[in-house]
Parts: sequence; C-alpha cells; structure tokens
Amino acid sequence: MSQSITVSWSAVDAKYPEASVQVDKLPNHDLILRCQAGLRPDRVAFAELLRRYQSQVDRVLYHLAPDWADRADLAQEVWIRVYRNINRLQEPAKFRGWLSRIATNLFYDELRKRKRVMSPLSLDAPRSLEDGEMDWEIAGDTPGPEEELTTREFYEQLREAIADLPEVFRTTIVLREIEGMAYEEIAEITGVSLGTVKSRIARARSRLQAHLQTYLDS
Repeated sequence: MSQSITVSWSAVDAKYPEASVQVDKLPNHDLILRCQAGLRPDRVAFAELLRRYQSQVDRVLYHLAPDWADRADLAQEVWIRVYRNINRLQEPAKFRGWLSRIATNLFYDELRKRKRVMSPLSLDAPRSLEDGEMDWEIAGDTPGPEEELTTREFYEQLREAIADLPEVFRTTIVLREIEGMAYEEIAEITGVSLGTVKSRIARARSRLQAHLQTYLDS
C-alpha cells in the first residue's frame, strides 16, 4: 500500500553508546521517555519508535496523498520533525495523535506549496467502522461484470465527493474514518473544540451521503 522509509542518521550528526536495555522490550511510554532523556533522542530508542509507528505515518500519508510519488520522502520528513521536536511532547501517552498531527500538517504544507487541487483520499481498501455510522464496503462473494462496474463507479464518485469537501472536513474524515481516532483525539490534533469536530464529521458524512445516495439506495 505504501512505501517503507529509512531515516538517514547522518543528517542528525549524533553519536550515542549502545543501549544497555533492550528497547524492543520497553512499553511505548517508557520508550518515548527514553527518547526525551537527552538533548537529542537516543538513536537506538528512536529507531525502535520509528519501527513501531512507521506504518501509521505511511497509512496517514497514503490516504491523504495516494497519487503522490514522493510519499516516502514526506514520511522521512515526518520522522525528522519528530526527532527534532519530541522533547516538546509533554504527554507521552498522546504520542500517536501528536504523530498524526505532524503527518497531517506536513501534507497540507506541501499541498499549499504545490498550489494544485488533488484527490486527498483513497479508499481502495474498504473499512468497516466500529460505531456503524458509515460503511463504504460493497459486499459480494463473486461480483459479476455489472457489480464490478458499479463498484468502480461508486469509488470514483466517492473520491470526487471527498475531493469536493472543504479541507477541514477532509481532515476530520481521514482521522475518524481511516485512522479510527476518537473525537477527543481529533479535537486535539486539529486544535478545535469537541463540538466542532462532531459537527464537521456529521456535515461531511451528510454531504457524502447526499452525493452517493443513488449508490447507497442500490
């Protein structure tokens, strides 16, 4: 789905002794604290942090920018920013949301730089939601030609509908429907109130449903 990345440590120009503790055995909270212990993150601990959360960064960028050929470069830039700023994270328990915020902000920074409109979301892999509020999956054991055509048309319409959403709606939909984040996490990442998050998601779902009503009815 997405490309794997490798952080270039020569860029940070730092040397550390080998870790006396097996970092792969540390819980996430302790691992982050270890990365925050010095002036710069311990390289061994940070490499383990990257290994654990790399798939999350790749997934966020994939759904935001499925057609960008340089997603791996963006992912590496995310980790460079994490490396430089991890000491600013005051609550290690919120690392996952903080990481998603860095990835999301980087994407929109790049989007503004490129000054062009593009489809920000790919839903080639349908996802069933725990809350059952929306399910974009079209079931079928052995779809025939007509069903395959309908499915392709559905996803094309869905991409267009999401591309037409205001930027703030697209962001909340990605974080909620793709990342599966709680409303409280999204509120913290986007810097708005919980009520605003709920309102944006409800309005985004309403717009998507209206746009796709023909396919939902069928």
